[in-house]
Amino acid sequence: MVSLNSLPLAERPPHVPEELVRDVDLFDLPGNREDVHKSWKWVQENCPRIFWTPRNGGLWMCTRAKDILELQNDFEHFGMEGALVPRQKRPFPAPPIDIEPPEHGPYRLLISPAFSPKVVAQVEETVRQFTIDLIEGFQPRGECEFVTEYTKVLPIIVFLTMMGLPLEDREQLLPFADAIAQSPDPAFAHEARIGLMRYIEDQMEARKKQPTDDLLSKILYAQVNGERIEERKAIGMATLALSGGLDTVKNMLGFHAKFLAQNPAHVKQLVDSPALIPNAVEELFRRHGVSNTARVIRADREFCGVLLKEGDQIQGVSALVGLDEETVPNPMDVDFNRPMPIPHATFGNGPHRCPGSILAKREIMVWLQEWLPRIPEFRIKKGTVPRQQSAMVNTVSELWLEWDVA
Repeated sequence: MVSLNSLPLAERPPHVPEELVRDVDLFDLPGNREDVHKSWKWVQENCPRIFWTPRNGGLWMCTRAKDILELQNDFEHFGMEGALVPRQKRPFPAPPIDIEPPEHGPYRLLISPAFSPKVVAQVEETVRQFTIDLIEGFQPRGECEFVTEYTKVLPIIVFLTMMGLPLEDREQLLPFADAIAQSPDPAFAHEARIGLMRYIEDQMEARKKQPTDDLLSKILYAQVNGERIEERKAIGMATLALSGGLDTVKNMLGFHAKFLAQNPAHVKQLVDSPALIPNAVEELFRRHGVSNTARVIRADREFCGVLLKEGDQIQGVSALVGLDEETVPNPMDVDFNRPMPIPHATFGNGPHRCPGSILAKREIMVWLQEWLPRIPEFRIKKGTVPRQQSAMVNTVSELWLEWDVA
């Protein structure tokens, strides 16, 4: 893999004031290997509200909750076709994420029912049984590598089951998802997207011969405005859904487990008061956001007192919405008694809010409900250091945990 840090920096465009240039690389923030979210907080506190970086092709970044939320909600001025950093086109059409309202709505409706509260409630027992089996599999050992043994298993199995895909394909698919979420090399990420697309193409061919009652078949045979959608759009939509399902919850779980392993008082709070778990899940989401999509400026306009030109790329770091003291008192502190609703943008906002948010919340709630009674005290394994990284999706790639076994 080629590090983008070795590539030339973009030249400052004439409309970018020199005093607003900062050398910030979302793939290589100072200190991000030790604490991703403290690194993002450093950017928020030490850079202008909006600034331009020559890294990753050159783009604007905004760091305050008010501005990030405006980006996410104002689809007329900030388009999702600029979502990827470094900026590149997906190798396939990917509705609903790459189209805006009103065309966006009918495509979103094809996916949303699969993640409705009713459907998620129906799959909860499956989630719970998988969770119990995994935890009880490693609990007697007194240790686990949480990423390999849990976060790369449970959410992926659940998502593959919902899509009607073979569970044994997990090992084949995960490297693609990891490259898409973490790589600063556009060519490497592009090839990973191609890999996922080819996998979906093969699965779609199988559905043509033998349709099934799963999300993949529903997408393949779906209609928009009375007409069956183009096959290439169906493939793109399914590929996008698979990519998101393979990495988002995986990384959320990693950050949450890391925090709890380092903060036993918070663990004891949940062990003593399980009724706090729903509130705790929202607070953990707020404190540990993972997704960092960007937008493209659709027409010249002023934003945050700065002239943005049509075609400029701008990134609103979603994780910083929940870390902004302008919105959240004492944002770096985790408070399981923080009053609801707890403001954050972990799943985005506006028309492109993640349709899988209800499933993600349920998976993490079930994890806490089943983990804490079985492993009520745990810590980072002595002699190990969690591996984490800031990227398009903030990631935890290794997390060794240990606990005492009676």
